[in-house]
Amino acid sequence: MKRIMLMVLRLIFRVPYYLLGIWWSGRRKNYDLEKAYAFIKKVTKAANRAGRVTIKSYGDENIPRENGFIFFPNHQGLFDVLVFLESCPVPFSFVIKKEASQVILLKQVIRALRSVVIDREDIRQSMEVINTVAEEVKKGRNFLIFAEGTRSKMGNQLLPFKGGTFKSAVKAKCPIVPCALIDSFKPFDENSIQRVTVRLIYLPPIPYEEYSSMKTPEIAEMVKQRIETAIRQFQQTAQEQ
Repeated sequence: MKRIMLMVLRLIFRVPYYLLGIWWSGRRKNYDLEKAYAFIKKVTKAANRAGRVTIKSYGDENIPRENGFIFFPNHQGLFDVLVFLESCPVPFSFVIKKEASQVILLKQVIRALRSVVIDREDIRQSMEVINTVAEEVKKGRNFLIFAEGTRSKMGNQLLPFKGGTFKSAVKAKCPIVPCALIDSFKPFDENSIQRVTVRLIYLPPIPYEEYSSMKTPEIAEMVKQRIETAIRQFQQTAQEQ
């Protein structure tokens, strides 16, 4: 909470402009995802600088050059999406749980990026989201889905990945891009405004041919293991330096 207040205070004179710009990006008649994404990226970078948060990404070359893929990162908190918005060079939408969809500003970002809200208590609606995402990915849109379903409250340790979150990828037959978030819980979950660095590792994409014969729980476990390995290797390297 302290860091969010710091962001707002340091950007107090720009906040109305940023809010109006994000709102307009989602409301304009001639909608353009790339323009909306570029504006939100600009706002995100400014907010992160104001909040004394540095984003470092690795493996950007692993992001597929052809659109129509899904990022599957571990989930540490509300700041996770801001990490991707600053570091990712290509537009993406995301799937967010209903409980978080009414947060101020996030609500406007959801609309501007044509993201999708999922009600995990409504099985029928959840299936509609899976099908909608799959169809949109087939058309060339990129998505971000948190496979844990909820944020881990154990730092850089992961919760089990849910097999059902990979159904959209299976239906779309698209590349899966595992992503490892490190220390993304610190900006908003720690009651501090000390400078902090959050890291994001884009891992090599998994083509459909590699997981087509697997069941979704198996895909989930494979992706989880790759992310855990990446985090462990990064931490070991950091300790050795």
